[in-house]
Amino acid sequence: MAGELIVSISGIKDRTIDDVADFRAELEVRGVPVSLLVAPRLKGGYRLEDDPSTVDWLQMRRTAGDAIVLHGYDEAATKKLRGEFATLQAHEANLRLMGADRVLEHLGLRTRLFAAPGWNVSQGAVTALPRNGFRMLAGINGMTDLVRNATVRARVLGIGEGFLTEPWWCRTLVLSAERTARRSGIVRVAASAKQLRKPGPRQAMIDAVDLALMHHCTPTVYRWEPRHALTDAA
Repeated sequence: MAGELIVSISGIKDRTIDDVADFRAELEVRGVPVSLLVAPRLKGGYRLEDDPSTVDWLQMRRTAGDAIVLHGYDEAATKKLRGEFATLQAHEANLRLMGADRVLEHLGLRTRLFAAPGWNVSQGAVTALPRNGFRMLAGINGMTDLVRNATVRARVLGIGEGFLTEPWWCRTLVLSAERTARRSGIVRVAASAKQLRKPGPRQAMIDAVDLALMHHCTPTVYRWEPRHALTDAA
């Protein structure tokens, strides 16, 4: 049985969209869709709702088969060096999820998929997600179907946004991706958008993708698959 390949990009905004689009074009040639991790607000005062060009591009990419994944609300860290949803109680997680969901719905980008900044989520956030209609959680060590309470184990390999960016780490990512692909596992590679303008990290992502494809991994995106009687709202 062949494995799977899931590529994701975070930190998408006006200053990174050109790099993201260029990288996306390279993957499109290879027939690889992308999971686009989107947050309504980012550091430096960025607001997605004030960036119509990026919103239009995201809408176009979803129509073409890419996935939109909610990636937090505003990059706030409750503790130093911890992600926005890493330590939240259910009540506060609920408020942030409602706020983010409202913005994405207004922009025509609503999704039922969630990946926390830094990939780490508290139990409170896990409790709040299905209460707000989310159906799939992409975490650091696996992907959880929040409707069926079932998790598929597969660790994400990333560059930037909590992961290292040094050359030795980029090489490690490529080797780990190939090892997983050779075992017909799920290759999950992630990059922060600002790393895509750097030759080393960008090439590492491309190499990881090419090796996964060489080992016959099926390119796909983060998704929630309903039973036949249900409708996928992601």
